[in-house]
Amino acid sequence: MTARHVPGEPGWLRPLPGTGLTVSALALGGSPLGGMPQLYGKDVSPERGIDTVRAALHSDIRFVDTSNGYSGGESERRIGAALTAAGGVPPGYVVATKVDPDGADYSGERVRRSVDESRRRLGMDHLPLVHLHDPEFHEFDDLTGPDGAVEALVELRESGVVGAIGLAGGRVQEMARYLALGVFDVLLVHNRWTLVDRSAGDLVAEALAQGMGVLNAAVYGGGILAHQHGGPTTYGYRPAPPEVLAAVDAMRRVCAEHGTELGTAALQYSLRDERFAATVVGMSRPERVAQTLAAAAVPLTDDLFDELETLVPPSSSWLDHPFDG
Repeated sequence: MTARHVPGEPGWLRPLPGTGLTVSALALGGSPLGGMPQLYGKDVSPERGIDTVRAALHSDIRFVDTSNGYSGGESERRIGAALTAAGGVPPGYVVATKVDPDGADYSGERVRRSVDESRRRLGMDHLPLVHLHDPEFHEFDDLTGPDGAVEALVELRESGVVGAIGLAGGRVQEMARYLALGVFDVLLVHNRWTLVDRSAGDLVAEALAQGMGVLNAAVYGGGILAHQHGGPTTYGYRPAPPEVLAAVDAMRRVCAEHGTELGTAALQYSLRDERFAATVVGMSRPERVAQTLAAAAVPLTDDLFDELETLVPPSSSWLDHPFDG
């Protein structure tokens, strides 16, 4: 049977449940495209960011994910510039973005402005998928109250200004509260379903039970799982616990014994999981597009992943303990 995670093979393009959209198994993540040196330790020139998007547009990737707030809108501007140069969104290509607050303002009016800003930057009249981004940093009652962010996003979907609406965030305990509202079409989790962290397991199960599409992002945990040698000692943008560091070292040895690298296994761990419609990988260099697609196609055995599974660190070292219910 053909592996569904191999670029260009059957199953590489698949439906995103809850939306009517078709996406590729691998999505270009727009977080680093605009340059966020405080997060990634390096800047990205406008030319390089635009060229990265252009490389994705001419590849087997048919899905790009960005956000209003990435680099003050610069990620969206660079994607928009690449789309303009291409004559618009290519047929069958999905561009998703997220609404973001303006400082502490995450009101319904702010959500409507965020969508308008994204449409202008991307050069798109209609946005097929828009996520509520990082709501866990704001008061739940404010965002879910009358004319709050959630109500505004639902109204934008009902009026046809946007297509599907999603929930994209981190801490699973807070995400569970929003998921329980039953109004979202898609769930995007980050850093919480990787080789060394399974915090999002219950959350993903609940989303699937609701018939939602699920996207998995940050499968390298911020970089620690991307490198066979060296790399950062942080996980999910915070210092990695000793148990995680030990697991990463052990997993590197196992990957080497199987003739591969940790980054390839980390990517395919998500790509091989049929619960995820797409795996979102941040890229900021044109050559990374081809490199990531090549890593997706490397033949890896089930035995490798069985062995890696025995090395998963305890839940006490994960970013979030699994929520109850």
